[in-house]
Amino acid sequence: MGTLAGKTALVTGGSRGIGRSIAERLGRDGARVAVHYGSNEAAAKETVAGIEAAGGSAFAIRTELGVPGAAAALWAEFDREADGLDILVNNAGIGVARPFATIDEAEYDHLFAVNTKAPFFLAQQGAERLRDGGRIINISSGLSKAALMPDLIAYGMTKSALDIFTRYLSKVLGPRGITVNAVAPGIIDTDINAEWLRATPEAWEGAAAYSALGRVGVPSDIADAVAFLASDDGRWVTGHWLDATGGSLA
Repeated sequence: MGTLAGKTALVTGGSRGIGRSIAERLGRDGARVAVHYGSNEAAAKETVAGIEAAGGSAFAIRTELGVPGAAAALWAEFDREADGLDILVNNAGIGVARPFATIDEAEYDHLFAVNTKAPFFLAQQGAERLRDGGRIINISSGLSKAALMPDLIAYGMTKSALDIFTRYLSKVLGPRGITVNAVAPGIIDTDINAEWLRATPEAWEGAAAYSALGRVGVPSDIADAVAFLASDDGRWVTGHWLDATGGSLA
């Protein structure tokens, strides 16, 4: 796999779970990584320290996504530390598990603000910073293609919107040699999922049964897929939705 030495990457939601694993992997591959976080400063500092301890370079930036002006605020923070960008990973996202009849407008609007609006404007305003030949990688979900969990209906909608944004943006930025792709995780063992995933042995076994490989995914499964798309090895892949669900949609 190609090296990322000399590259600068930004990973939104990079302090925990999948985002942290992505940040750590890009750091190991040689990129200088901007670790974005919303509220957990301790986790962000821990992620930065881990990347540096492994011989990499990183810095943390804080911005609340899903509010007006979020993209401009994030890029202002980024510009204080870096003078250009090569890899943008739109990983930050939220989920609301609610029966269809109980979802209210405020929840719906907040989901779209964080999961769809934020990546749109981060990419729009980041494009002037993104060097030709760069990469944008959006973290989607297997739930954008299959209604496996009905209580995540609104979340699935946000990720479906992100998928079509990915395809359109690949056409917009293609003339600059910038690739734009989406990576779709399945069920991943993170602290966000721990409450229900580890509630009972049956819950864990049921989650593992979704995958054709018979196990629950781990964050590095997604980070490794992102690393491929971020590298020179992924240069001819763009506008693509990469199924990283472990065969859950097979």
